[in-house]
Amino acid sequence: MEFGKLPDISKVDFSLPGDAPGTATTLRKYDKSEKFRVYIGGTGWSMKEWVGSIYPTGTKAADYLRAYGLQFNTIELNTTHYRIPDLATIERWKADTPGDFRFCPKIPQILSHSRDLGLSNPAFGQFCEAVLALEEKLGACFLQVPPHFGIKSRGVLEKFIHHWPQGIPLNLEMRHESWFDGEATTEVEEVFGLMSETEMGTVLTDVAGRRDVLHMHLTSSIAMIRFVGNGLHPTDYSRIDAWIPRLRQWHQQGLKEVYFFTHEPDNLLAPELAKYLATALKAFPEIESRGPQKINSDSAGQMSLF
Repeated sequence: MEFGKLPDISKVDFSLPGDAPGTATTLRKYDKSEKFRVYIGGTGWSMKEWVGSIYPTGTKAADYLRAYGLQFNTIELNTTHYRIPDLATIERWKADTPGDFRFCPKIPQILSHSRDLGLSNPAFGQFCEAVLALEEKLGACFLQVPPHFGIKSRGVLEKFIHHWPQGIPLNLEMRHESWFDGEATTEVEEVFGLMSETEMGTVLTDVAGRRDVLHMHLTSSIAMIRFVGNGLHPTDYSRIDAWIPRLRQWHQQGLKEVYFFTHEPDNLLAPELAKYLATALKAFPEIESRGPQKINSDSAGQMSLF
C-alpha cells in the first residue's frame, strides 16, 4: 500500500486517537459476547518469497493458498478489485482453506470508481452473487471509494448504502480530506449515522502520512483495520501494542469481530507483524485468533506447524 507512506517517519505521532463520539453508541446496540474473534491476515497469497519461511520449502504456486490458509485466517482479497471470480474459482478457494478462514473481498474497481458506485452496472449483482457463494467463508467485503470521492458525493454514497444487500457484510473506506477536516461535521456525522442504522462498517487505516483516516468511527459490530508498517521499524511493534487494549475495550462495549490486515513494503515482512499480533493476543482467553507460526517441511513435503 503506497497510500499515506512517508520517507521519514521521525516526526509522526503514532498515538491512537480517541474514539469518535458515535462509536460507543453504536457498540451499545449489540449484546456483549464472551468470545471475541480477531482475524489476522495479509493482502495476497502469491508470494514466492515466502517459500522456505512462511511456506514450506518446495511449495508450488498452485498450493500457495493452502499454505497461506494454514498460517493466516483471513485475507484482504484485492484480486476481486480487478476481476469478479467465477464459481469454479470460489469453490477452489473454499476447498483450499480451513474452516475458520474468512475472505474479505474488495469491491471491483468498475463499481467503486464509477459515478454511481456501480448501482447501474450489472456487475453489481454479479459481484454480490459471487461473494455470497463463499458462504460461511465470507468475512466482510470492503469498499474503497476513489481519492476524489468527498463529502460532496454524499448523495451517491447514501443511495449506495440503501441499495447494498444487508445480508452481505461491508466495510467502507474513505480517503478524501473532506470527511475528516471538520468543515462538514454535521453532514459527515449523518452519513456515519446512516451507516450505523444499516450496520455497514468502516475501515480504519493506520498509516504514517494520513493520520486523519484513522477516524475511529465504528458503525457496526465488525471492525476492519488496515495497518501499514514501515519495514519493521520499532514503532511498528509499539503501534501493535497500542491496538490491543483498544480492541479489547471495543469488545467489552459490544464489538464482535475484527479483521486486521498487516501491510509492509512489498508485503515481504507483513507476516512478522501478523505473528507479533497473534502471539500477543494469546494472553487474553476471550480472544479467538491465530496467526503465522514457524514452519517445518518434512521429507514428504507436508506442512506442519509447531
